[in-house]
Amino acid sequence: MFIRHERSLKEFIQSYPIVSTLVIIHLALWLVINFLQLPFGIWLYQLGEGSNYGIEQGEYWRLITPIFLHADLMHALFNSFSLVLFGPALEQMLGRTKFIIGYLFAGIFGNLGTYLVEDLFYFHIGASGAIFGLFGIYIFMVLFRKHLIDQISSQIVTTICIIGLIMTFFNPGINVSGHIFGFLGGVIIAPIVLAGANSYNPWAAMARRNRYRNDDDIQFDPNRWNKKRLPRSFTKNIGWIIFGVLVLLGLFSRLF
Repeated sequence: MFIRHERSLKEFIQSYPIVSTLVIIHLALWLVINFLQLPFGIWLYQLGEGSNYGIEQGEYWRLITPIFLHADLMHALFNSFSLVLFGPALEQMLGRTKFIIGYLFAGIFGNLGTYLVEDLFYFHIGASGAIFGLFGIYIFMVLFRKHLIDQISSQIVTTICIIGLIMTFFNPGINVSGHIFGFLGGVIIAPIVLAGANSYNPWAAMARRNRYRNDDDIQFDPNRWNKKRLPRSFTKNIGWIIFGVLVLLGLFSRLF
């Protein structure tokens, strides 16, 4: 369920447009705010960051905007990587509309919980609350909709969710309230978005997406040996290679 079967970045984007769009927003906003460091980026960060004081003053958009902002490259990549791992199966299972409703509801619920629990001058950003909401939906399936998730995926998501919740309390700088309330938001919205959902079969989904050519469609190109081309495996996966390089850059940025 969590193993990717797409053969290229293009195929992934076409198959999971909501997850792909969210990842693009994460990285684009990080680029504008943290890398370019333009005045517009600084203004955008200050306007969108989670601020309990701002919400107290009626700036209710701050319950939504922090979901898309991140402190640094590693923060953006880690949340994006988590979304790429755990989002596609739910997007395929729920459909685009229900998936984005569940994701945003969990994120807003996490930010609302942060506002209610933390002090007035607490600031926060990140998609972690919304991602923990995805875990909340999965755990609801594990407990109450067992027919929607296979046993191996059930064990994987349960283990990762438990580890994630435990680590929430040991890592400094984490919005604990956002993680916990985001998870609860996922559990709360799960019965609604899972209504009428079917179990996710990655092989059937891949079969629907793929179109196989037969030998009659292959034509001989007499000039093919004169064309210098990169290996197909490289050109098909160039997007994943770039994403992997960005992850490594994020890791190194944490070390130095």
